[in-house]
Amino acid sequence: MHGRINENAALLTEVATGASALQKSVNVGVCVPYPYLGQTQALLSGSVVRWGVQDVSAHAQGAFTGEVAAEMATDFGASYAIVGHSERRAYHHETPELVGAKARRALDAGLTPIVCVGETLEERECGATEQVIAGQIEAVLLMLSEDQAARIVIAYEPVWAIGTGKSATAGQAQGVHAFLRSKLAQKGAAVADVPVLYGGSVKPENADELFEQQDIDGGLIGGASLKSKDFLAICQAARTVLQ
Repeated sequence: MHGRINENAALLTEVATGASALQKSVNVGVCVPYPYLGQTQALLSGSVVRWGVQDVSAHAQGAFTGEVAAEMATDFGASYAIVGHSERRAYHHETPELVGAKARRALDAGLTPIVCVGETLEERECGATEQVIAGQIEAVLLMLSEDQAARIVIAYEPVWAIGTGKSATAGQAQGVHAFLRSKLAQKGAAVADVPVLYGGSVKPENADELFEQQDIDGGLIGGASLKSKDFLAICQAARTVLQ
């Protein structure tokens, strides 16, 4: 929940200008607060940067005051919708089943859902990482056909590394990404190839090492996305390492 009109204009313009040098060798997107979708569409249309939203409703329309339908986001040219972010799960008590329903609604509307999964520090320390993540991803995959599942993006975000400045080591992240890849493969061969992003205090300083891991396909960037220089440096790392 960051941004104001003037700040957004500077940030989005800088990102669009910097991303143009990447020559579409990596996919770059920004997921913005709903009130700024119109501004984002106006500033990024025609650029290599795509845009999306940070959440969508599990409902198509109706008496759900305060919620925003996926189709409303597509009216503004959105391509992505984050679903199941750890803050939504923690603060709004979103269940894995609700996250699955949101992913399906996003797909039905033509959006690519970025499905977030991740464990808390307590869950990691008691050895429950794989159990927790399996429950989160399986609930989503059960609600999707193989064709639908092949059109999602997964983002692993260890809750203990979000906004703390403490990133998982490259080895820790790779271990969970490999586990996620194995769960996706159980849904079908095409599903095994969906992008799996790492999201947990990715910075220019650690992006290369993270992106060099076999099963890390990119990043879901948090705090560093608020500084165009840092965000573009991470994009450049993705271009260099993942090409």
